[in-house]
Amino acid sequence: MLSLADVEAARDRIADAVRRTPLLYSFSFSEMTGADVHLKLETFQRTGAFKLRGATNRIATLSEAEREAGVVTASAGNHAQGVALAATRAGVDSKIVMPEHAPISKIEATERYGGEAVLHGADYDEAQARAHEIEREEGRTYVHAFDDETVMAGQGTIGLEIVEDCPEVGTVVVPVGGGGLIAGIATAVKAIDPEIRVVGVQVEGAASLPQSFETGEIHELDAVNTIADGIATRKVGEKPFAVIKERVDEVVTVTDEETAVALTYLLERSKTLVEGAGAVPLAAVLFEAFDYEDGETIVPALCGGNIDTNQLTTVLVRGLVETGRYLKIRTVLRDRPGALDDLVEIISERRANIYAIQHDRTSRDVAMDEADVEIDIETRGHDHIDELLSALREAGYEVEVLA
Repeated sequence: MLSLADVEAARDRIADAVRRTPLLYSFSFSEMTGADVHLKLETFQRTGAFKLRGATNRIATLSEAEREAGVVTASAGNHAQGVALAATRAGVDSKIVMPEHAPISKIEATERYGGEAVLHGADYDEAQARAHEIEREEGRTYVHAFDDETVMAGQGTIGLEIVEDCPEVGTVVVPVGGGGLIAGIATAVKAIDPEIRVVGVQVEGAASLPQSFETGEIHELDAVNTIADGIATRKVGEKPFAVIKERVDEVVTVTDEETAVALTYLLERSKTLVEGAGAVPLAAVLFEAFDYEDGETIVPALCGGNIDTNQLTTVLVRGLVETGRYLKIRTVLRDRPGALDDLVEIISERRANIYAIQHDRTSRDVAMDEADVEIDIETRGHDHIDELLSALREAGYEVEVLA
């Protein structure tokens, strides 16, 4: 099984290629949770995610014949970029199969790092099947995203940095997709201090590990659906799972909505942009998915920051909705002069700010002497929303909350 010596050897092997990323105390999140929260900012890694560590370690161990034949892999995006950059630095040709719906930003980044992107399948598992076909057809070496001990050892170097930079750490919180990251981190931190707790986190729409962890057998999902595309796998790998069973203390889940809130708070409070998978560990802390003591030192591992711009907009809006900062309503007005002014006056009197208004006099959903109105409103929290909705309804408006 993966050992501390493997992780330490990986650190020496990849030292020239990867950055030692910051680990910073967060006053905001410590105050919000009562814990002593330090953020491991792997978002500052080259390629914007932790995957470069494992990919670099794996490619460094290729034989000369394997280097000549090139490598192939499958990835939702971050592993793709890690393999592309690591292979290019080593003078190795790389071909990366990505799901057809992979974010455009990740596809373009993979190609900029020198990899050839091949789009195939609806999710990671279908992309992986195509990658193995290419492995057989072209004689390339398959660089697995997580089910490879050399890759796991590379990811585990994050654990070494966490313990060295925050020796008082009590709990490390790690996102889980295929399991390579948490297996590597758990191996490192548990070998250094067995008392450090390691908590794995998945999103409900891609949560195969809780059942696997409970039964001791790998459970595979039929499908996955989550904004955290970086950890959207149907099951954990066999090699990581062997480590997880032995070295991970607890596995919990969060929702997409909680993930969106954490992402929004990170951007607002810490000026840190993360992708969905990167926000998951903080979401578990903010929404108390696991128990912790007041003042306990907790390190959420923010594993990546490669979020597609279009998805970022959607996630931020969802985060604002969940925190009561954004409200979208629909109502029907009499089609007469001043009707819209009357409605807007009630909103402004409650100190709510209007983003946009859609006023439709031709909608088939209302009578011919009525107008359909949708309004996007900036609000200051759930109490403010309740106050505004009550005022509108008391004034006789039938209001439908759309978001």
